[in-house]
Amino acid sequence: MDKNTITGFVLIGILLFAFSWFNQPSTEQIEAQRRYNDSIAKLEQQLQVEEQQKTLASTLPAETLALPDSARNARLQQTFGGFAEAMTGANEQFSLENELVEVKFSSKGGNLSYARLKEYKTYDSLPLALFDETQTALNIALITATNKVVNSSDLYFTPVRGSNPNSLTMRLNAGDGAYLDFIYTLPANEYRMDFTIQGTDLNGILAPNTTSFDLTWEQKARQLEKGRNYEDRYTALYYKLMSGDVDNLSESGNDNESVSEHLKWIAYKNKFFSTVLIAKEGFGPSTLDSKAVTDPGILMNFKTATSIPFDLQGKTPTALQYYIGPNLYGLLNSYDKGIASDQQLDLERLVPLGASVFRAINKYFIIPVFDFLGKYISSYGLIILLLTLLVKTILFPLTYKSYMSSAKMRVLRPQVEEINAKYPGQEKAMERQKATMELYSRAGASPMSGCVPMLLQMPILIALFMFFPSAIELRHQSFLWASDLSTYDAIISWDAQIPLVSTYFGNHISLFCILMVAVNLIYTKFNMELSNTGQQQMPGMKAMMYMMPLMLLVFFNQFASGLNYYYFISTLITVAQTVLFRYTINEEKLLAKLEENKKKPMKKSGFMKRLEEAQKAQEDQLRKQKDQRKNR
Repeated sequence: MDKNTITGFVLIGILLFAFSWFNQPSTEQIEAQRRYNDSIAKLEQQLQVEEQQKTLASTLPAETLALPDSARNARLQQTFGGFAEAMTGANEQFSLENELVEVKFSSKGGNLSYARLKEYKTYDSLPLALFDETQTALNIALITATNKVVNSSDLYFTPVRGSNPNSLTMRLNAGDGAYLDFIYTLPANEYRMDFTIQGTDLNGILAPNTTSFDLTWEQKARQLEKGRNYEDRYTALYYKLMSGDVDNLSESGNDNESVSEHLKWIAYKNKFFSTVLIAKEGFGPSTLDSKAVTDPGILMNFKTATSIPFDLQGKTPTALQYYIGPNLYGLLNSYDKGIASDQQLDLERLVPLGASVFRAINKYFIIPVFDFLGKYISSYGLIILLLTLLVKTILFPLTYKSYMSSAKMRVLRPQVEEINAKYPGQEKAMERQKATMELYSRAGASPMSGCVPMLLQMPILIALFMFFPSAIELRHQSFLWASDLSTYDAIISWDAQIPLVSTYFGNHISLFCILMVAVNLIYTKFNMELSNTGQQQMPGMKAMMYMMPLMLLVFFNQFASGLNYYYFISTLITVAQTVLFRYTINEEKLLAKLEENKKKPMKKSGFMKRLEEAQKAQEDQLRKQKDQRKNR
């Protein structure tokens, strides 16, 4: 180190010392800071006293509060027995966390009071907390030996830390070595948290006939996604019966239900996340309630009144479990692997995939393909494109058959028009219809043969309609202009609340929805021209066909952009297939083949026979009506 460097360090040291010396607080400033700290401490102490007084005021008569301390303590002892000391205390927060979840517990009530999922954010990029202490409450009614009711939510618990860093015991002291423990254990890398209730020496403290606790659990469902109206459709209270069935209260409006059968679990479900309380031995008969609210940031209020078993001797703990995590099908389904069928949780039913056949299509086809593609492709927009191509490839034979049916009807149109000219007017409608059906039958064409393939495609289309809005994998995944494929992709938005429009259409316009509707209009026009068979149509039918795509704009504008993107791509591929069929199928050869069919002995299908029988019955009915009118 040379001389200049040493000199520089010395000068820097002198400057730092001088700066510290001239900026140190004076004696008056130090004293002012001390007075400020003392005042803050006194204020916090006063707030704690006020909170204790509020608690006492809610549970004790006014005359008890007015007593001197010694008399009041005696009255508390008389009223609450061993729980008297737990009536006062400071409400503090204690936490557990792992790689996935951070949870907190309140000393008042000893309950779970906060839950945050570390790997997720809200729609506006804030930490995703499912609830805080103002939005959840769990209470257990304790019946004392003197037949007094004490609510655990009014009592103060003491935290006890053991050797397991992933475990926390919230202890309710009842005097003389007696206590009630709420034991929480959060394993590493898990969304499930064990919740065990166990008593020690509570004989003489609780009623001797205690075999269960009445439990009340409340929680407010926060708005976590963009688009309140859309998230409302997927927010509900779910529950599983011990017999195995999973049911839920209504997603729209208020609902309540009294369930006499024991329950395995109760879930307060948002669109993509749930808080589930699971009972190993089951909950008793329960009253379930959900109320829709209009509070900013809150979707619903959930409440459950039920009961749980409790061993007063302390030999068998009450085993509960919380699931606090995403509604991810693969994760929830994995909890039942290797579990006997009668013991399975079926938590994957929290993911709404449709009923019966639609759920089966999603479970055994759509989700496995979607998950497989997700392992190798990071862009979910590209995954949806590939999934759409795969589905359209599988449905190609049905699409081709539908088009061929339409083409047969189209090449026979000149002959149908001749029949229309031969039997004009409403009075000859039956003859006209009979001649037309006979033409189709002899040529080997059928109006229904084009509808059946379309109907066979519907289960897959409905299954995909259920899958995309509930796929949490699309959450916060961007593609092209859409920043989040799990919600709408607004290109125009406004704040003004417009009657009916804001409720059913939303305060925005989604671009993928616009594109989907535009392609459907093109397909409708193209398809109407190709499917014109020359038969008379109902008045207004053409206008109605164009109205249907426009109605999709109202219905789908608030739906997930991933769903609209799928329908846009799917319809675009259908248009491309139709154009391909139109220019590759030789309709002259097709007509020649149909003419050859006329020369063959006519074989009537079961449908055609039933149709002719129906026509004959209708003709007989019309003939009878004419005869009756003549005889009058």
